[in-house]
Formats: sequence, C-alpha cells, structure tokens
Amino acid sequence: MHPAPPQRHWAAGQPPFVPSSHPGQETPVAAQPAPQPEPRKQRGGRNLQAAIGVGVGLGVVIIASLFVVKALFLFVVMAAASVGVWELTSRLSERKQIKAPLIPLVVGGIAMIATGYWAGVEWAAASLALTGLAVMVWRMAEPPENYLRDITAGVFTAFYVPFLATFVAMMLAADDGPQRIVLFLIVTICSDTGAYAVGYKFGRTKLAPTISPGKTREGLAGGIGLSMLAGAVLMQLIIDGGSWWQGLILGGCAAVTATLGDLGESMIKRDLGIKDMGTLLPGHGGIMDRLDSLLPTAPVVWLLLAAFVGS
Repeated sequence: MHPAPPQRHWAAGQPPFVPSSHPGQETPVAAQPAPQPEPRKQRGGRNLQAAIGVGVGLGVVIIASLFVVKALFLFVVMAAASVGVWELTSRLSERKQIKAPLIPLVVGGIAMIATGYWAGVEWAAASLALTGLAVMVWRMAEPPENYLRDITAGVFTAFYVPFLATFVAMMLAADDGPQRIVLFLIVTICSDTGAYAVGYKFGRTKLAPTISPGKTREGLAGGIGLSMLAGAVLMQLIIDGGSWWQGLILGGCAAVTATLGDLGESMIKRDLGIKDMGTLLPGHGGIMDRLDSLLPTAPVVWLLLAAFVGS
C-alpha cells in the first residue's frame, strides 16, 4: 500500500498546478481566455444594434426623399416593392418550387405605382389586371405542369406587394403628400412599438399562438392605444383640415390592419418553413419583413384620409 499523496493548498490568487510524475516539477495550468461578449440581441434572436442602425438609416432615406424632392420618394416605393416581389418569388421557388414569373411582376408593379401616382386608382387597378394577364402569358413559355399554381401565386404577389404599395404613392400625390406619408408611417410604427412594449411587460393572453406565439391581446391593446394617440396628435397638427377625433379612428384602424398584416406574413413564412423573407436588412430580415404591416395599412389610411379631408 502506498501512502496517499499530501494535499496541496494554493495561496489565494496562485494558479493551480497539474501534478507531474517527478515531484517538485508541477506545471501551472494555462489560463483560459475570457469569453468575448456577444452582440446584444432582442427577442427573436436579432442583433439589436444592427436593427437600430438600419432603422435609423431607413428613416433618414425616407425623410430626405420626402421633403427634398417629393417625387424622389416615389422611386423609393418602387424600389422597395420590386425587392419585395423578388424576395417573395424567390422564397416560393426555393421552398415550394412555385415559379411565379419575376419580370412581368416587377415591370407591372412599377407600372401600378407610377399610374397610381400620376393618374389615380382606376389606372392602378387597370395595371394590376394587365399584370395578371402578362403573368399568364409569360408562364406559357414553360411546360403546362403546375401552370395554374404558378399563375395563382403570381397574381397573389402582384396584388400583395406592388398594388398595396400603390396606395402609398396615391397618398404622396396629394398636395400635403409628405405629411400624409409621415402620418401613415408613424401610426404604423407606433402600433408595432406599443404592442411590443406592452406585450413584453404585461402580455399574458396569447393572441394567435399557432401563428405568432409572441403576440398577446394585451400587446394588441397597447399598440392600438399608442397608434390612436399618435393619430390624434398628428391629424390635428400636420394634416390640413384634420381633427383629433379623425386621428383616433385612423390610428385604431391602422393598428388593427398592421397586426393583421403581420399575422398574414407570419402565416406565409410558417407555410414556407422560414423565419425571414430575406437577409438584406441586418437585424430586420428582408424588405418584406418590414413591409408586412405597412402594406395592408396603406389602403386603409388612404381611404380614411380621402374620406376625412379629401384626396
């Protein structure tokens, strides 16, 4: 029997040693490098700093294009709609093998936005119809298998992205167009912000657990409240002939449609089995991940503004 080795006690701050086969020749353990802090992330695993930076950059582009040359914002809308069409058709092709024709959708989408700005909703609707016909003809160059599926997806894409974006262009066409766009953007952003803040702090009851588990009824109430408050203030201050009570109605309706739009795209992404529509905007995902609440809100805000103060 060999006696047990003596216990060694190390002084405070002294590095531990690895025992050696030769007494007195112990070697210190190499110090492990300290872990590097990871970039701060918000809920959903997104990089918070990148999201804030991209959001500020987008805001600068929007404000500069709106109030320097009003028509310049029209090209921002066209570019966003075109990228959104590309993202949606790309994901449909990758995940479901649905081949919606890209070229007629992009060309037709630009035509919808341009005619809506310069000629009104009737011409935009006619451009939508012609785009649907162009999708049908363009797809005829491919084999007939899945023809109906592909053109259905193409017509849906034409309506969902560029046609809904046309109502932003029609808001811009008014004499106080930049102010209307600011109102539209702020009430939609307040809906998202209020829902996130209240839902994060007080959310208990799930709103649509099978579609978007993070959304709560308490958050929806917070989003509606903040959007109504912003609508009342802005309608009174920056819209010619606007009243605070009209802003309350507009803000409440905008919050509801923004939430429905968010849930609608969540349904699409769950069906496709993806988290984001793209990676173009760090911290946000793709363009479509930012347009999801804006697109369905645009026709509602345009219609209410036309009813309250004229088009």
